[in-house]
Amino acid sequence: MRIVVPSWLVLAVCLTALPCLARAEAPCPSPTEPAARATLAPSAPSAGADLYDKARVLARTRIWKDINQGVASSGTVAIMDGGRLVYAEGFGMADREKSLPVQPHTLFNIGSISKVFVATALMQLVDDGKVGLDDPVVQHLPEFRMADPRFRQITLRMLLNHSSGLPGTTWLNNFGIRRNPEVFTGLLQTLAQAHLKHAPGARSPYTNDGFTLAEMVVERVSGQDFLDFLQARVFAPLALADSGDGVGRQPGRSVAVFYQPATGKPEPLEVLSVLGAGGLASTAVDLCRFQDSFSGHGPQILSASSRAEMLREQPSGFSGRLPHGEFTFGLGWDLTDLPRYRAQGIQVLGKSGGTGRYTSMMFTVPEHRISVAVIEAARSGRSMETALALLDEVLIARGLLSRTGEEVTRPLSHQPIPRRYKAYAGYYAPLRKVEFDFKKNLARLTTMEAGEEPRPSELFFHGGSFHDKNGQPVDFVTLEGQDFLVATPPTLGVDVVVGQRLKKLEEPRRLRIDLDGKTWLVRNARWFEGIQGTEYHVVLSRIFEDLPGYVDLEGLLRVDSSEAAGMPVDNIRDLSELSLVDREGTTWVQLSDVLLSPASQALPLKTGSTTLTIGPEGLSEWRVVREGMVLAFDLPSEARLLVFSPEGKPLLDSLMDPGPRWVDKGSLVEFLSGPGTQAELRGR
Repeated sequence: MRIVVPSWLVLAVCLTALPCLARAEAPCPSPTEPAARATLAPSAPSAGADLYDKARVLARTRIWKDINQGVASSGTVAIMDGGRLVYAEGFGMADREKSLPVQPHTLFNIGSISKVFVATALMQLVDDGKVGLDDPVVQHLPEFRMADPRFRQITLRMLLNHSSGLPGTTWLNNFGIRRNPEVFTGLLQTLAQAHLKHAPGARSPYTNDGFTLAEMVVERVSGQDFLDFLQARVFAPLALADSGDGVGRQPGRSVAVFYQPATGKPEPLEVLSVLGAGGLASTAVDLCRFQDSFSGHGPQILSASSRAEMLREQPSGFSGRLPHGEFTFGLGWDLTDLPRYRAQGIQVLGKSGGTGRYTSMMFTVPEHRISVAVIEAARSGRSMETALALLDEVLIARGLLSRTGEEVTRPLSHQPIPRRYKAYAGYYAPLRKVEFDFKKNLARLTTMEAGEEPRPSELFFHGGSFHDKNGQPVDFVTLEGQDFLVATPPTLGVDVVVGQRLKKLEEPRRLRIDLDGKTWLVRNARWFEGIQGTEYHVVLSRIFEDLPGYVDLEGLLRVDSSEAAGMPVDNIRDLSELSLVDREGTTWVQLSDVLLSPASQALPLKTGSTTLTIGPEGLSEWRVVREGMVLAFDLPSEARLLVFSPEGKPLLDSLMDPGPRWVDKGSLVEFLSGPGTQAELRGR
């Protein structure tokens, strides 16, 4: 669902910033908060230290710029070369109230970088002879079921290279402030009703749920808790003393608090329940040490054959089909090669991470034992571009890469659009509408998220492809009868699928209820869900007259029958399936793992005293404010009150604001807690 799918946790979102990689950065203002002292290896001679001066200056410039511009609360950077830690520094305050600066040992959540850890754990079990990389998942998790019989073909390898065909990500209640005890059972229940979006192995759109299944396999086969396994087999052997559970489960440790940019308020420490997919915490130093283990030098935790498997690309059936190639995932890695480095005989591996409150990036060059890592406490920081720039500086300093000046070129001219592109007009998933204006020689891409103003952008044609305002090439490609929107970030030189065209349906179907212009309320969220999820508990549905047979509810779905709508494409991440459910005298919606009720069913909240009680299923209680009032409330422990504007925008979260608060007529109030829990609301 888009309610939690952010510009985070995933490489796909980091890619939206890639055009910035080639631009020169202006120096940032003087820092407003003290940085922790930089750390150099004690044995490093002064000449060696000078080798990394430009990298240090670049790191400080970029991270302080992010902090001073409100992009990040704090950050941390580390560089290893030849097995030595040559630079590590923290920036900003880990805890502003206590005036505690970030140190190199301060913990940050690392998001999807956790995937490389779970992939490593599985390869250790391969070394132990307990699993085979091409074993079917059901061989080790017989309770794993799907509504699509092809699920039996999914292998462990497919979980780790994103080619399983699973719909995407089970988000609800797994990004929060407390561990979700039902994370595994919830995933299995959701998948039992789900279909595959493509045949196993055919494509590789980013998929988080595969790594949660991989985490379950590690626990089942090893007989150990996942974190205990990592501690014994990964953290301890590599001396990763500052790696483990998420920051919200690290009492007494130095952790980087995330502060809301607009208010400066600290948010509750984040806990991700999907440890293998994105729930670990670490430091930039530990991430460099971890990456160095893949060089074949220093402490080793994998056999030579397993290490080689971790370093090679893991292509799907779609790989190599795009004009300029594409990112080819490794086992957990986002990339195992990039043309700009390959041309110099250098293999680079990289992995990004993001959780909604932390962003991270790590790169390593195994042959030369060079590793860099950058982490920021930020919703969508610039860790990826900073880490890539740092890697370049180190490679240049080592004489492995030549420095090239910024090329000054003529502005690209606008050329006539070939008429053949007319066939590519239409709707694309994620929800964009593509139109061509042949008189003005422009292509118009309009992002059309429900509840927001359409956001149009224009592309012009030059030299055989389209270009955005930054000059990044964008084009339309037809493969296997499918039309794709493809971007080619110049710095990376590979194609990235950013959209897939929806086919015109010959016999479009309709659901038995009209979803156009309807408002829906999330009902099965728990009180401990993260702020990034609760911000989207009010969602809208709609249909488009020029797109018959489809419905938009947190993403486009293809109507398959009067009762259900399915995934409309097969090569886009995080898709959902919809089914209608009759409850309490009306029709609700089950959208993959999320249960939604119509907002029109919410009972009125009037002035005076009102007691809300959570029912036996633990579903949240909703009320709609009939007249403006000052709202006060008394909540027990492990309970939460949320208030949304009539348009669904968040106004109050009791975790951050105890009230009272003025609420306008039409505002929506949600009470979340466990079964039987009560809350007292007072309106005046």
